[in-house]
Amino acid sequence: MRKRKDKAWYVLFVIPLLFVFTTVVIVPFVIGIGYSFISWDGMPLNPKTFVGFDNYIRIFSDKRFLSSVTHTLLFTVISVLIINVIGLGFALVVTSRLRIRNAVRTMLFMPYLIGGLILGYIWKFIFTDLFKMIGEITGINNIFFSWLLNPRYALVAMIVVTTWQMAGYIMIIYINGIQSIPEDVVEAAKVDGAGFWRTLLHVKFPLIMPSFTICLFMTLSNCFKIFDVNVSLTGGGPNNSTEMMAMNIYNEIFSLNRYGYGQAKAIVFFIAVATITLIQVAITKKREVEM
Repeated sequence: MRKRKDKAWYVLFVIPLLFVFTTVVIVPFVIGIGYSFISWDGMPLNPKTFVGFDNYIRIFSDKRFLSSVTHTLLFTVISVLIINVIGLGFALVVTSRLRIRNAVRTMLFMPYLIGGLILGYIWKFIFTDLFKMIGEITGINNIFFSWLLNPRYALVAMIVVTTWQMAGYIMIIYINGIQSIPEDVVEAAKVDGAGFWRTLLHVKFPLIMPSFTICLFMTLSNCFKIFDVNVSLTGGGPNNSTEMMAMNIYNEIFSLNRYGYGQAKAIVFFIAVATITLIQVAITKKREVEM
């Protein structure tokens, strides 16, 4: 009798969440798949023309979209590596015997609490006005100039801002992984003569592999889907040199009013991100060690 009551409570709490998830995610996604097979400008009274797979075929000859794919891949690979290396480094520092580790942990996590749009506008001022001012004062114009006007430096600026925002959050996940390592395992490694680096590489890293799985998944998916920082920091410029896939899809739908074609891009984008992240999870899951 008690088990039935418990199940009833579970169902009572799950049904509203399931309803919201279905109406907000599942239904729009299914409708979006249908839109990807039509040509439509988004106006309710204008006709919708069925074009089949033409929208999907056009994607592979769309130079601007393919360029955004290149920008996204380059940005994602570099950002994922830097964010995880810095986040792991922060985690190792704040889990050491540092006296002010709690204060350092709080300070490093705080950038993640700032919204992406606000963060982009703050750093936009830094990379344009502040850098230009410093360059004029110091005379170091080869470093301190308006980064956002240079295609290469604009992409670097996006990587810097994304790293500054996410490294502290990723640090928290690595901290949980490091703190879950049994002390006797680390002590046994020290007794056997393992130094800091050998203990780190052959003892700690294998045991925090679940943290690597989570952090790589989160950084991969977030970097691929980046939009808010892209809009507020660079706006895709200069000359679309920093336009990511998410922003390209947004512009296709809401600027050019090609809803069907933009939706086809979104479906391809979803499949690509889902495939890459699932492969990453499968690979890192195999390397996890049971404690």
